[in-house]
Amino acid sequence: MSSSTTTTTKGKDHTQQGGSSSSPSNHHHQNHHLPPPHDHQPPLSRYESQKRRDWNTFGQYLRNQRPPVALSHCNFNHVLEFLRYLDQFGKTKVHLQPCLFFGQPDPPAPCTCPLRQAWGSLDALIGRLRAAYEENGGLPESNPFASAAIRVYLRDDASGNNNLPLQ
Repeated sequence: MSSSTTTTTKGKDHTQQGGSSSSPSNHHHQNHHLPPPHDHQPPLSRYESQKRRDWNTFGQYLRNQRPPVALSHCNFNHVLEFLRYLDQFGKTKVHLQPCLFFGQPDPPAPCTCPLRQAWGSLDALIGRLRAAYEENGGLPESNPFASAAIRVYLRDDASGNNNLPLQ
């Protein structure tokens, strides 16, 4: 006489003939459609996702240059140009010295001063790109995101000395 058991796996009923339902060999054939655990990659963290997006954006920026710039020929000047390019998408109003509202945190009226990327956003971006450069095979000693010129730019930006009109 054969016994019959029914188990539910992921919402599906399975009927087994004979034997114990707890036997590993009886369950193995039921899950043959699932990939092995090592095929699943955990979802990227927010930081890793942003770093990947930033790296892809920078790569696209270099490819769009005329002539295109190979990553192996990228230097700190390309990074500085990229940071200036990003300013057009900024949301931080930077009042220039001739502006009537220069030095006022909450001006009473609109002005024509440029919008820029916030210093904290640029600092975080450079940190992610610096890490991505090395993760993608770049050597730490040639990392254009780690150059002194970039540190000076960020320091000056934080102190408000990069408020010169962009060319």
